[in-house]
Amino acid sequence: MKPTLETVAFDSLIVRLFTHIDEAHMPWVLAAEAAIQRALGDEVLDIVPSYTTLLVQFDIEKIALPDARQHILSALDGLEPLSANASTLHEIPVWYDPSVGPELPVIAKRLGVSVDEVIERHSAHEYSVFALGFAPGYGFMGLVEEALATPRLSTPRQKVAAGSVGIADRQTAIYPAPSPGGWNLLGRTAVTLFDRNREGYTLFQPGDKVRFVAIDRAAFVAQGGDTTPLEERG
Repeated sequence: MKPTLETVAFDSLIVRLFTHIDEAHMPWVLAAEAAIQRALGDEVLDIVPSYTTLLVQFDIEKIALPDARQHILSALDGLEPLSANASTLHEIPVWYDPSVGPELPVIAKRLGVSVDEVIERHSAHEYSVFALGFAPGYGFMGLVEEALATPRLSTPRQKVAAGSVGIADRQTAIYPAPSPGGWNLLGRTAVTLFDRNREGYTLFQPGDKVRFVAIDRAAFVAQGGDTTPLEERG
């Protein structure tokens, strides 16, 4: 790993650690975040970790850009990844059903397998949360096994229900609130992903692990889930 720094604003740098997405990279990204925070201290305004990079914003009244660059490079010298045990694991109950996950039978047909097998394969993996974005609490997770990878819909839906679980290419995610969206939907969860009363607001943080747990309709309803069928795309 040879970190490179790119200037994106007078008070911000992109720290690029890798050139491709891999779950094994997240412990390095998180270690870099911690090292930079220690090195810059209260000179840091924000650090945003993502798939292969970190965006570092600093206070230019406390540190000049050239000095920030040097401190960051020094902090990353000899960097070691965080332990995998440091990750928080979230088990997310999901009601997988064509009424709320209309792409379930589509993917099953493409693979020549049953819907149950698609569910089993999607829920068999512990996914890494690579980044937060798109909407508050929306975590981009991966990597979905290559066979299940499915391109985004050519025409996005105007409204996707909160809690909808979907995949796009080799990523999977949960819609935290009703919104437009073009991901292939497999099911729905009743778990709240964004809460203003929660410390940190969001359930997921970059580097967390997520495992989906298949539940039946009755359990979903008992958890407060909305069984309203998904509206047709329009």
